[in-house]
Amino acid sequence: MLHAIVNKKAAFNYEVLERYEAGVVLAGYEVKALRAGLANLTGAYVTLRDGAAYVRNAHISLYQEANTPGDYEPTRERTLLLSKKELAALHKQLNTAGLTIVPLKWHNKKRKIKLEIALVRGKKKADKRESLKARDVKRDIARTLKEQ
Repeated sequence: MLHAIVNKKAAFNYEVLERYEAGVVLAGYEVKALRAGLANLTGAYVTLRDGAAYVRNAHISLYQEANTPGDYEPTRERTLLLSKKELAALHKQLNTAGLTIVPLKWHNKKRKIKLEIALVRGKKKADKRESLKARDVKRDIARTLKEQ
């Protein structure tokens, strides 16, 4: 069973505007590696071209080195499975300046592995400071409540 593999940097660096859930074209050994938690989404992004969406730089490590092809590339481009309606909406919104698409997390939906992607806008430095401050305040409150 796949425990969610989350892109923690995405929540800090970007303001999430809209979320989508996409299937991904994977090989069997990549599925096994994902279920074992051997993946990383840091630095990954989504591109749209030729009427399809692709996730790039999503690192899926080897599950078993002996059973993996010799030419396996962990950060290869993988095709996302989205409806034509979703692709059209993403393409339309992506033309707006300052927006990009990033993967947020790998997760299970029944027996399928899905990738949650989001349309995002980059945060300014001041917004990042605000996020850090809010996180510190939340941590202090939790600590105070725990001591009581």
